[in-house]
Amino acid sequence: MNLIKKNTITNVLKKGDEVLAISVSSPVNDQRNLVEGLDILHEWGLTCRNLVKPGKYWGYFSGEDSTRYNDLHPKEITSLIAFARGGWGAARLLERPQQPWKPGWMMGFSDISSLLLARLSAGFDGSIHGPLLCSLSKEPEWSKDRLKSLLFKKSIPDLYGEPWVQGIGKGTLVATNLTVATHLLGSSYLPNLKGAILVLEDTGEAPYRIDRMLTQWRLNGLLQNLAGLAFGNFTFQEEKEEEEERQKFSLKEILKERSFDLNIPVVANLPVGHCCGNAALPLGWTATLDGYTGRLSVSPS
Repeated sequence: MNLIKKNTITNVLKKGDEVLAISVSSPVNDQRNLVEGLDILHEWGLTCRNLVKPGKYWGYFSGEDSTRYNDLHPKEITSLIAFARGGWGAARLLERPQQPWKPGWMMGFSDISSLLLARLSAGFDGSIHGPLLCSLSKEPEWSKDRLKSLLFKKSIPDLYGEPWVQGIGKGTLVATNLTVATHLLGSSYLPNLKGAILVLEDTGEAPYRIDRMLTQWRLNGLLQNLAGLAFGNFTFQEEKEEEEERQKFSLKEILKERSFDLNIPVVANLPVGHCCGNAALPLGWTATLDGYTGRLSVSPS
């Protein structure tokens, strides 16, 4: 599938446009963070229609599959769909054969990555790997300003990370959570990554699990066909171990070893993922990754 060909071109937002706030993953129990996130969108001049019900749950989900599916696919076109939180549950909604995506912006990350990737695979513009409503108020000012500029001007500044492998690559931008995307391998919901600039992030996964997932991507030939690879935040709390168990690879060593032989530019430590700030990245835009300076530049396709 050619990611450049899109069914829609998303327009910039303007004051008075409607935001639909929904929760399609784990339950939302922190009403304060949710309200603070909605307040920021109100301050930007947007009108918010909130379907999130804090404290509502169905097992470990925020609602039954049918309810969450209907929230994800409203009958009317909405300028922006903003997800409240991640966790787990979004990918279950993709089991339905019909995914009636509509034009507009869609914003979230973590578990929401499965929906962003599926929507991009269907050829829809406007998916943003960026803050969730419950995390938006905690973002630094530069991150909130970046998101606002993306939504209202379709313009964002360059990001900088740590250059690991030299070279310059240009291609379609795909940003995602590694674990979530790994569980889409073999499905129709993972976009064609040939010639893409891929940005990966994750949290809470031990180095050997990151190794296992990246190896699976390599076995599928996915990393070998990229134009460039960048790593965002990878956070993991090391556990205390006995002396004889300390001979192991660090997370950084795994990321380097699994990427250094790809013959493409590689950049690490981009401010993307489960840390503040989580820089908004528009999936499907044209990206240039500079392995000499560590710069990631993006522009509308």
